[in-house]
Amino acid sequence: MHCLFVGAGSIASAYAAGFADTELTLAGVCDLDIDRAKALAASHDCPAFDDLDAALDALDAPLVVNLTSHAAHAEVTRTALAADRHVYSEKPLALDSETAGELVEMARERDLALGCAPASVEGPTQQRARRLLGEGRLGPVQLAYAHAHVGRVTDWHDRPDSFLAIGPLYDGGVYPLSLLVAWFGPVERVHVADSLDPWPKREPKQPETDSHVEATLTFRDGPTVRLTASFYAPHRSREFYGLELHGDDGSIYLDNTGRMEPASDAVQYGGLGRSYTTVPPQSPTDARAYIDAVDDLAASVDAGHPDRRTARRGAHVVAVCNAIETAAAEGGPVDVSSYGVTVPDETQSAAATASDDHPLSLPPIGFGCSRYRGDEYVDRKASIATALDAGYRLLDSAELYGNEFRIGDLLAAPGSPDRDRLTILGKVWRTNHQREHLLAACEGSLQELGIDAFDCYMLHWPEAWAHQGSLNRLAKKPIAEQEALTFPTDADGEIQTASVSLTAAWANLEAVAERGWTETLGVCNVSQSQLETILDSGSIPPAVVQIERHPYQPRSELIEFCHNHDIAVVAHSPLSAPGLLDESVLAEIGEKYDRSPAGVVLAWNATCGVVPIPSSTTTDHIIDNAAAVATRLDERDCERIDALEAPDFSR
Repeated sequence: MHCLFVGAGSIASAYAAGFADTELTLAGVCDLDIDRAKALAASHDCPAFDDLDAALDALDAPLVVNLTSHAAHAEVTRTALAADRHVYSEKPLALDSETAGELVEMARERDLALGCAPASVEGPTQQRARRLLGEGRLGPVQLAYAHAHVGRVTDWHDRPDSFLAIGPLYDGGVYPLSLLVAWFGPVERVHVADSLDPWPKREPKQPETDSHVEATLTFRDGPTVRLTASFYAPHRSREFYGLELHGDDGSIYLDNTGRMEPASDAVQYGGLGRSYTTVPPQSPTDARAYIDAVDDLAASVDAGHPDRRTARRGAHVVAVCNAIETAAAEGGPVDVSSYGVTVPDETQSAAATASDDHPLSLPPIGFGCSRYRGDEYVDRKASIATALDAGYRLLDSAELYGNEFRIGDLLAAPGSPDRDRLTILGKVWRTNHQREHLLAACEGSLQELGIDAFDCYMLHWPEAWAHQGSLNRLAKKPIAEQEALTFPTDADGEIQTASVSLTAAWANLEAVAERGWTETLGVCNVSQSQLETILDSGSIPPAVVQIERHPYQPRSELIEFCHNHDIAVVAHSPLSAPGLLDESVLAEIGEKYDRSPAGVVLAWNATCGVVPIPSSTTTDHIIDNAAAVATRLDERDCERIDALEAPDFSR
């Protein structure tokens, strides 16, 4: 779609930089400063204008991108709509809500698309925080603190007059306000507000309105928010555009509501009574380009449904800013019109959903819940809680680990993610392969975890050992008793096996699915021939295979076989092979991707389509491991890692 840019300042160059990644083209540039218009137009081989009416008459450009100064937005948008052009406007949509509402209505009457910045609402870090909010971990959100420290515009902008004329609300305050409206719906009223005029006396240019504003406002179906917008507070102050949400059960901190690029440490979660933990992205994430919002608007036009949602939100945000000004001047409370904003914006569910070609969709990384750390048994409850705080949503449990009841305590506690946002794997130990023991083990594990069904229930090992009794709450038993129950031996110290074939054990496992106690089935520590036995004999094919996998033991043929049969592969013990993390090749590759050797191994797994489930008791490692799977290695680096294979590797 052809676009006409109106306004050729620095922000116009930022918009134009993204054209190559869209179907949009720049048909012309209009600016009152013809030299600025010509400079931008020349780089895109299009004409320049200094008169908007002339540009509209001369160009077949269905979409006008309004990048003028703040106070000019409304009139330019009105002129473009009157010429039956779709419009995307930089923020604010207008400086008074009545005018903003008229523009939205004008677009509706003419069936035109009307969009309004900021595009950062859909930014990668904002969406990560939104997904975290959608998991229900905070409980009811009743309080928030939002900052918009625009800073001394005379220091960082070559043309600060437009900013100084309108104040910090309409330039900076719109960022947290737009995000909050997208998340919670409309603001109901401004309770109280105040404005001040701190500004350095040495500055030759002074703000035309108060340079610092504070307000308390309440969302109709959301929190009470304390908003601070300031030209005086430097934009490099500790709080720039930060947002902190507090609920009954926890808190979320987003460091910058206006950020367009991904940032690993931008989002943090704090459980009630717990310190904040960074929630890094777990998959590759692109920056949000300014032009992306324009492209989205153009797509709505092409689809025959011209979009006006962001314009309605923009009009409501202007109404909020107007109400804050009124409350500061006359006292509050001041009610705010919704301007058509009724509910929060729709967003894609963060819950794992089954794809068309696979019965179970796994998160990119899981957290191993085994109590075994080297030669010791350790309490994993604190580290599992930290993993949940850091965004892990796949928990690898097993009755052998003996701590399912402790995981259950975490899942039942206030602030736990909603069950449908978690993927929980369970495993029956090899002493319980007989049907009655297997069913009892699964039922007991579900009760300990406090869940109705597993996402996948697996054979921990293909081979069966002699039953020794219930493994309920192993972690509470003496070590010697744990070992006797789980590793049965005869008088000669040899393992006692049981006459339960793999075919019979799988049939017994299928009974778990038939009772509705698991969504899918799987098997761990299996060879390809054993897996083929299950596929040939079973009625329900395995959805997950879990194997030890690391560069010394890549299991490439088995992984390819699984992927060809739509079986997900989970890698246990991905980092624990002796000497692995001292390999120089991992350090060299890590320098290229800014990852530790451990991070390189996890990224290698993710690149190969394998879900690693590292285990750690160290907070920094837990966070770094989660962040690592967002990295994809190139083919050459994967080949270098594959070359570490050690066919004779054994523990």
